[in-house]
Amino acid sequence: MDYKPNLQRKYQEEIIPALQKEFNYKSVMQVPRLSKIVLNQGVGQAVSDKKLVDVAQEELSLIAGQKAVQTVATKDISNFKLRRKMPIGVKVTLRRDRMYEFLERLINVALPRIRDFKGVSTRFDGKGNYTLGITEHIIFPEIDIDKINKILGMEITFVTTARTDEEGYALLREFGLPFKDIKRN
Repeated sequence: MDYKPNLQRKYQEEIIPALQKEFNYKSVMQVPRLSKIVLNQGVGQAVSDKKLVDVAQEELSLIAGQKAVQTVATKDISNFKLRRKMPIGVKVTLRRDRMYEFLERLINVALPRIRDFKGVSTRFDGKGNYTLGITEHIIFPEIDIDKINKILGMEITFVTTARTDEEGYALLREFGLPFKDIKRN
């Protein structure tokens, strides 16, 4: 028997028919899908302390379940004491099974742990993709709070095949992403 993450099964069995009905798609291939999730963590303090990038890489790898890579500065910025090719952040791109498993952990475990959580904003990029900013990475259960020395924020970008923001919003809403109940313009 093949293993399929719960959200992937939900996408195929419930979300595709729901979106086909909502947007009157003639083919299943027109229905937008989630193509990847990118986790990005900028470590600005890494200019003065090189170990911070290594720690952030280790922690992001734990959260994602996949090895994170370091990102480097592309140019010199003297005001920030930043040199070209200096490690300045970490990122990881999730696809297929790991992507669905991470999304399920994010929706069911991590987001409910945020203090005074009222839902995520509904600002999309104009092409159906959505970026969610998280101020504390300690909301993920994989991070041992006793072992961290610096609380870092991160960006989670959901890249979809949707052509419009409305389609992207409908897709992520069906997955269960808790948007604030604000009417979209």
